[in-house]
Amino acid sequence: MHSVIALISLVAGSATATSLLSLRGGAAKEKVAVIGSGNWGSAIAKIVGRNVLDQPDKFDPEVRMWVFEETVKGKNLTSIINTEHENVKYLPGIKFTENVVACPDVGDACCDATLLIFVMPHQFLSKTCPRMVGYKKNCRAISLIKGIEFGAKGPILISSMIKDCMGGMDVSVLMGANVANEVARDEFCESTVGYKNGATGRVWQQLFDCPTFRVGTINDVAGPEICGALKNVVALGAGFCDGLQLGGNTKAAIIRIGLKEIVKFAKTFFSGVKDETFLESCGLADLVTTCFGGRNRKCAEAFARGKGTWEQIEKDMLNGQKLQGTITAKDAMVVLKAKGLEKEFPLLSRIHDIAFEGAPVASLLEL
Repeated sequence: MHSVIALISLVAGSATATSLLSLRGGAAKEKVAVIGSGNWGSAIAKIVGRNVLDQPDKFDPEVRMWVFEETVKGKNLTSIINTEHENVKYLPGIKFTENVVACPDVGDACCDATLLIFVMPHQFLSKTCPRMVGYKKNCRAISLIKGIEFGAKGPILISSMIKDCMGGMDVSVLMGANVANEVARDEFCESTVGYKNGATGRVWQQLFDCPTFRVGTINDVAGPEICGALKNVVALGAGFCDGLQLGGNTKAAIIRIGLKEIVKFAKTFFSGVKDETFLESCGLADLVTTCFGGRNRKCAEAFARGKGTWEQIEKDMLNGQKLQGTITAKDAMVVLKAKGLEKEFPLLSRIHDIAFEGAPVASLLEL
């Protein structure tokens, strides 16, 4: 009898402890940090800030966003964001919910986080990750970074870089037809979470999905990430078309050839890439929207019209943001040349030669 009473007391005590833990916002709740605050980082912070408030049983209400400190009209950008709830430099006119808190120190931003959203130029990862401390031991990450690195042996996924920098952390990706300003204005769009662990994929879907930002999932990380990187290179080709004042037929051909080369590149260098990935938002849809809008297409059009070097165009047109397509085009060509594959990727090779080897823009049509 005494053992039965003891067991009942133990169960009751555990239930009470669990109840108290829940009331205190305990371990069951995920805590989110956004690492980056450009226009895409700010747009996703708006989505996430609103979504965590709508799901108080799953997520801590505070969303911290790491902001590289700058002075805007005599004030610190973080102070402006925390008082006006708006990133006046990179996403003007769009308001955050008040639970989005800007932090100038990346360690403070990720303190106690269980979910890290990486959305920053990938060339700064190696300097930023070592400064990230204080996140929970079971922390998971997701990359929204549309780029790729290249080593002597081939392409290196940004998700793999983050995993290595963060001590083996589970890293998913979010890729899709997501022009930041349109997402921030709640114009309907879709996106895709690529995951390795199904339970983790569902958590990210719950965090991002809302009526104007519909998020699907696929058990494939490399495929969505390669799509997100190489579509920016193809978008340079689309911009060259616009600079030459060519029509929709030509751009459609560039998109079709570009998609074939993206599929081939992904399957050449990575195993387990799924065919269906390329028909998700991260594939065809992202390629189409990037070839008709976005900074890579816009800057490539200016380049084709003789508006200056890439560096000058970037300075004049991007308000401090960086092009990813030009960096990726350079790095991809290093790998293709090392493997002797240039002729198997004629569009990627020609875009590179126009951008960096002085080939005439009109040679784009000589594939």
